[in-house]
Amino acid sequence: MNGKKGSFEINIRSITKGKMVETGKKSGADDLGFASCKGWIWTVWEFCKEDSNRVVFSLKVGLAVLLVSLLILFEAPYQVFGTNIIWSILTVAIMFEYTVGATFNRGFNRALGSLLAGILAIGVAQLALNTGRVAEPIIIGISIFLIGTVTSFMKLWPSLVPYEYGFRVVLFTYCLIIVSGYRMGSPIRTSLNRLYSIAIGGIVAVLVNVLIFPIWAGEQLHKELVGSFNAVADSLEECVRKYLEDDGSDHPEFSKTVMDEFPDEPAYRKCRSTLNSSAKLESLALSAKWEPPHGRFRHFFYPWPEYVKVGAVLRYCAYEVMALHGVLHSEIQAPYNLRITFEAEIRDATSQAAELVRSLGRDVSNMKRTLKTSLLKRVHSSTERLQHAIDLHSYLLTTNFESPNTASKPIPKLPHALSSTLDDLSNQLDDLDNTAIDQNTNQTTQNNTASTESYHEMMRKQSRRLHSWPSREVDAFEEEGGFSADIIPRMNALESTAALSLATFTSLLIEFVARLDHLVEAVDELSKMAKFKYEVQ
Repeated sequence: MNGKKGSFEINIRSITKGKMVETGKKSGADDLGFASCKGWIWTVWEFCKEDSNRVVFSLKVGLAVLLVSLLILFEAPYQVFGTNIIWSILTVAIMFEYTVGATFNRGFNRALGSLLAGILAIGVAQLALNTGRVAEPIIIGISIFLIGTVTSFMKLWPSLVPYEYGFRVVLFTYCLIIVSGYRMGSPIRTSLNRLYSIAIGGIVAVLVNVLIFPIWAGEQLHKELVGSFNAVADSLEECVRKYLEDDGSDHPEFSKTVMDEFPDEPAYRKCRSTLNSSAKLESLALSAKWEPPHGRFRHFFYPWPEYVKVGAVLRYCAYEVMALHGVLHSEIQAPYNLRITFEAEIRDATSQAAELVRSLGRDVSNMKRTLKTSLLKRVHSSTERLQHAIDLHSYLLTTNFESPNTASKPIPKLPHALSSTLDDLSNQLDDLDNTAIDQNTNQTTQNNTASTESYHEMMRKQSRRLHSWPSREVDAFEEEGGFSADIIPRMNALESTAALSLATFTSLLIEFVARLDHLVEAVDELSKMAKFKYEVQ
């Protein structure tokens, strides 16, 4: 409308692009939120799938709390128990544990602590009432101080550590009963009502945990120990297989080696968890002591501490596997052609040792007792063959060795023209001797230099695993021309000790086999005390 009189201009803002940008942002945020929610759901599903007892335990706790809460929700039981029934809910929430044995243990501490606290509260309250209204709060305050001090000190005593929860129950139960009784004016009645409520909560927790899909600590301990046997055997075979098949072309980064990040070695992670299972086994064994005979464990006084001893010996063997894994990923590596020289003996000893460990795990799993004489003989025979092979080819494990078939030294020839005079002859013989000595010296130096250079060149080409610190290959220094006076001695030291890496690996393997004797003895002692079924192979 420009150019006309009385006309006006209307500017319309373009909002299409802005709306599209806002819509795209909202869509991206929604997609991101949906992806994170989906990932969280998948993580929860995998966590529950790993151990279905976790879901069962959660449902049982919810059911137990619901049953106790009905005493408050319904009018009739509420008229009987009143507000003290809250102690039942508190008891269920504190006392309900993952396994039956742990629940019995916690319940015993809870019951004994509550009973002791109630008796002390009644006695102190009666004493305070007889002293008058003026001295009553003073006596109650002093008693609270003394109970708090004594219980806190006693739960730190080494032999009383398993009853730490009981002392804690004594403390807070006594304080609540004595203080509420002082204000309400009837400490005896208050104490009895609290004890009734605690007993109701404890009974409900025990019945739900035992009668509805019970989770036995003994079964958990049994499975945990059997899984540790398989983890050690699998990790041993995995480590040896990677050591013999590794030609040096693939070397993990130094940061991953330090942080133990080996995603391609699942058996190693299981073996590492075995080393950290000491506290778990001891906790399960302590809980299993409180459980009645059940399942396959049908006699009283079952030797649960023997499971802990077997686990300790098995960890003693697992330490050697972890040491083998350290050699596998060490900076200094033996040449590949040197490793395959002893491949047959190493594989044979490894397979026999792993088979023995798995056989022991199967015996514990099936609760059977079998003689391992034949397996032990095969393991010892394979290990002896490995030791003989190393002894026979021990010269390969040192860098400066000479071949057994050394060539004869050349004899120096006399010169064609000799002087006829005696003086000239003697002088010329002296020159000849000096020349021969110089030639022999030069020849020996050249031979040693040539053999050393050829051997070092062979090691450099074959190993491809000689690194500086931090991890940089030798070829990288050669290409950059970065060899300095400070680096050369270090690189020579690495070359001179590289072959000893194989000796370290084989000695650790032999030590692992030596420790298997103790493992066999521990399993045999467990089978005797647990009365496993005897079978003859």
